[in-house]
Amino acid sequence: MSDTITPASRAACASEPGARLRSLERCVVGRDRSLFADDLAVHAQRLREEVAGRRVLIIGGGGTIGSATAHLVAEFGPAALHVIDHSENYLAELVRDLRSRHAHAARIDLRLWPIDYGGPIARRLIADEAPYDVVLNFAAVKHVRSEKDVYSLLQMIDTNVVRQARFKRWIAERSGTTRYFAVSTDKAANPASLMGATNRLMEDVLFGIGRAPGCAVTSARFANVAFSNGSLLQAWLHRLDLCQPLAAPRDTRRYFVTQAEAGEICVLAALLGRDGEIVVPRLDPRSDLRLLEQLAADVLSLVGFEAVPFEDEAAARDALEPLRSRGRWPLLLTPRDTSGEKPVEEFVAAGERTHEVGFKSLLAVAHASAAQVSMDLIDELDRLVATPAKTVGKADIVAALAAVIPSFKHVETGRSLDERM
Repeated sequence: MSDTITPASRAACASEPGARLRSLERCVVGRDRSLFADDLAVHAQRLREEVAGRRVLIIGGGGTIGSATAHLVAEFGPAALHVIDHSENYLAELVRDLRSRHAHAARIDLRLWPIDYGGPIARRLIADEAPYDVVLNFAAVKHVRSEKDVYSLLQMIDTNVVRQARFKRWIAERSGTTRYFAVSTDKAANPASLMGATNRLMEDVLFGIGRAPGCAVTSARFANVAFSNGSLLQAWLHRLDLCQPLAAPRDTRRYFVTQAEAGEICVLAALLGRDGEIVVPRLDPRSDLRLLEQLAADVLSLVGFEAVPFEDEAAARDALEPLRSRGRWPLLLTPRDTSGEKPVEEFVAAGERTHEVGFKSLLAVAHASAAQVSMDLIDELDRLVATPAKTVGKADIVAALAAVIPSFKHVETGRSLDERM
């Protein structure tokens, strides 16, 4: 990767707005052009036909992937683009960006609501509004970090599974929706974490509950989004801004896409994907898996510092100022020993097979249910979440998910990412 770091790219980091992020993204993904550019060009007319003049609802549209998707959808001229997200701040920035970037935004019925997509106000909204033609759902608890305690795990089940089922049922009752998409994760393939397991169960809910006649249901599993909100790579930039050491796990490889590419995958899967299929990117583990400790060193080099490895947090903190004055920066390398971590990523689970779906950059797997998902199961999970008097521990949650997801092999170490720098 270091051959992509040139004096010119270093200079770009300090020049016009946005150049720093683009240079950093190129450094991480190892390409100057979107992996999905050809597919977008070939299918541009079909994409426009799916969106132009239609009513589109995006759930969780204020986050990195949701907002990238919202911008791309806006380019195809929807009649209405409505967005739900629990973060007022995300929505405020999204509407400013949409109206600043797209000249035709004033002609779109653009509305954004800071509400809970699985709560009573969202149900009222779905009942009051005219039916949506296209619904894209990005609401998810998506950090393995949320393995840390029972309260975070219950929130994960509630957001990823229970509310997905509830919301899909409301959409189906309203009728008129022709496409419903929900984003999944690579960690749903052969899940080792509870986050991955809840997303695997979400896929079963997505394809098995609240199916409205005439509505194509699709999903996508894909790579880490470089410098997305809350990501390790974004944390590196924050650490630099705050003059703090960087940290990365040893011997851990990950796939990456840019923020724009994340939106492109979702648009292609949501609008052109075939009913019952999960789209995955065509990435090569031999060339596209990135070693995180090397990426951290490359990012430091790109902004003008040489990485100096450490294994002790206190030593890394104490060394920062002396090293910084000499153009060097501490990089804490940690063991990969927290619950739910996988050494490498995979998009296809055991027993699944990819097939061609007419895209240069994407393949798909046909969804196959891991369990008999029913509303009885969802109601049981809902009671687990909503009954404070019911005693529940992490082991109970692991057992409940393992009972319905045979491929779930939980990796429990007793350590959480919150115990790390």
